[in-house]
Amino acid sequence: MADGPPVVGVVLEGHRTMPDTPTDTTIAPPTVLILAITACPTGIAHTYMAAEKLDAAATELGYEIRVETHGSVGVEGTFSQADIDRADAVVVAADTQIDLSRFGGKRMVSTRVSDGIHRPAALIAEALAAAPTGRAAVTTDAPASAGKRDIGGFIYRALMNGVSYMIPFVVVGGLLIAISLSIGGEATPQGLVIPEDSFWFTINQIGVLGFTLMVPILSGFIAYAIADRPGLAPGMICGWIATTGSFYNSESGAGFIGGIVTGFLVGFVALGIKKIPVHRFIKPIMPILVIPVITTLVVGGLFVLALGQPIAWVFSSMTDFLSSLDGGSVVVLGLILGAMVAFDMGGPINKTAFLFGSALIASGNPGPMGMVAAAIAVPPLGMGLATVIRRRFFTPVEREAGIAALFMGFFGITEGAIPLAAARPLQVIPANVLGGAVAGAIAAIAGVTNAVPHGGPIVAVFGAVSGVPMYFVAILSGVAVTALVSVLLIGISVRKVVPADAAAAAPIGTAADAAVPVAAPGAAASAVSPVAAAPVLAAPAAAEPVAPAPKTVLDYIDERTIVLDIDETDRDAVIRRLAGLMQTTGRVLDVDAVVQAAMDRELISTTGIGEGIAIPHAKSDGATSPVLAFARSRDGVDWNSLDEAPAHLIFMIAVPEAAAGTEHLKVLAQLSRSLMKPSFRASIEMAATPADVLAALASSVRPATPAAH
Repeated sequence: MADGPPVVGVVLEGHRTMPDTPTDTTIAPPTVLILAITACPTGIAHTYMAAEKLDAAATELGYEIRVETHGSVGVEGTFSQADIDRADAVVVAADTQIDLSRFGGKRMVSTRVSDGIHRPAALIAEALAAAPTGRAAVTTDAPASAGKRDIGGFIYRALMNGVSYMIPFVVVGGLLIAISLSIGGEATPQGLVIPEDSFWFTINQIGVLGFTLMVPILSGFIAYAIADRPGLAPGMICGWIATTGSFYNSESGAGFIGGIVTGFLVGFVALGIKKIPVHRFIKPIMPILVIPVITTLVVGGLFVLALGQPIAWVFSSMTDFLSSLDGGSVVVLGLILGAMVAFDMGGPINKTAFLFGSALIASGNPGPMGMVAAAIAVPPLGMGLATVIRRRFFTPVEREAGIAALFMGFFGITEGAIPLAAARPLQVIPANVLGGAVAGAIAAIAGVTNAVPHGGPIVAVFGAVSGVPMYFVAILSGVAVTALVSVLLIGISVRKVVPADAAAAAPIGTAADAAVPVAAPGAAASAVSPVAAAPVLAAPAAAEPVAPAPKTVLDYIDERTIVLDIDETDRDAVIRRLAGLMQTTGRVLDVDAVVQAAMDRELISTTGIGEGIAIPHAKSDGATSPVLAFARSRDGVDWNSLDEAPAHLIFMIAVPEAAAGTEHLKVLAQLSRSLMKPSFRASIEMAATPADVLAALASSVRPATPAAH
């Protein structure tokens, strides 16, 4: 990139002074160099749009800039050490975890990728005015960088980072416990018991270990998302403390809610310590020794000394309260027991209700345990059902967790709903509580009893429950309430607020991962495009192989997938209209699957990137090869865009689920960059026919460089 004109009369603290005007007798100072990193979870649109905006803003300001993009095609434009040494400031516009340790000592600003699109010049100014990072935390997710306006998104990303790492532990542990109980379990007065000399006892213990680790993992990776590696070990240790009641003289630990609390406490404490200036001789041991040890002592001690006793007090107080209800209204008792069981799914409130019911079995009153047993299955079964009946409200990983929850719910493993509750606590926990209360009340009214301290449909299969028909009525009623209420609450939240993007570390799957282009017919494109590749004639056997012509956007779009001035004003209707256009090309066989994939992507974060543009993505086996469709709306479509403006230019992308290459992603990256250019947008806005749109694409989008092999 050519250097811009020198900056006149700019004096920045800690930087060289730029003279007013270089003369023939003086050496012109080097241009200010800005390094920028852009990244979004899907790596197709926002990554490259932010890169283009930052590039244009720096050029306009007279600065030199180099941009490193972390997209679906991998990392491009990687900085050399010489670039980093020379750089005056670093701008990070990313919604994924970025390792920034290489920029130690540099002036830096770190924020969301959307800021790179909407306020690039301001970010550059903030970076140049920032203090060197020797005194600041080197992390993408630092809340100080994100600003107050993004604190909600920052907390959400940290929470989702922990949930995404916790899910495999819940699924593996829960399924192993369920399998071992179903095959090797025996109904006894002590509950479902597996003989210790049985092979299934070993399998059960392995499953218990997975469950034991899930809350420490949740806590550790929440802390990791906030403070990077120095927060990981303290987060896991303190998460273990939160779930181990013996540390603070409680019969029950604090459950997953305690793990969330310790995760955020550890993350913020570690982040605060990272910002403390230290001597350069101490700095190398800070992340591996000083920060982890101090953070563990502070948060671990705080939890044991300050939070542990209140938790123990709550446990004992609730036990006394339940004891006072015994002998009174069974309906009230059933409502309360059911709500408590469903509230924290293995936490202190859940354990209080469970132990209360278990204790009454020994005293000859199995009725309360019948209420508890019915409610135990409601959260996992209810939330599993919710992921089935409203798939588009949940991410692919959440839907997989929902299927596992259905299985665990049958075996009375309430913790199967924890991943879904941890990801959406304000919607899921109230739904669980209502469903559990309904199940407990119906079981109480029907006089259901349970002779073993366990729950779920499995205890009826083993013959431990009396009044089996009403027991199942109670469970199914509670499940229906939980599923319907959760879908209602999640639907309201989706309509009001688009969730922030997931940590990344998160292995939660997105709808726009890398995919391979499959050769598709491009006759219509070739007829219009001046840059369309000419047919390649068969070469003689002895001739050198001819490299394929670079792909362009015109290989994925033609007049059949372009519609101008649509009547639809609803986002979902536009997505379905574009998917229908894709079907006419033969590259989409299942319109419903493509539409569902696009809806799933919108749940992760809006694809309305502002300035009247939306780029919905769909990764689905409903598409047989990559395809692009375009719609123009004169009235605009409400797309929950980042700038709250309606979308007028809508490009929809569909790629096959099983594809693995990246060439078409490079083409789409070029399209994203072009959309940031006002001249390109103007040419599409003025297009009278689909052919005009193709011509604008042909003249504005450069061929992509073929993917390296």
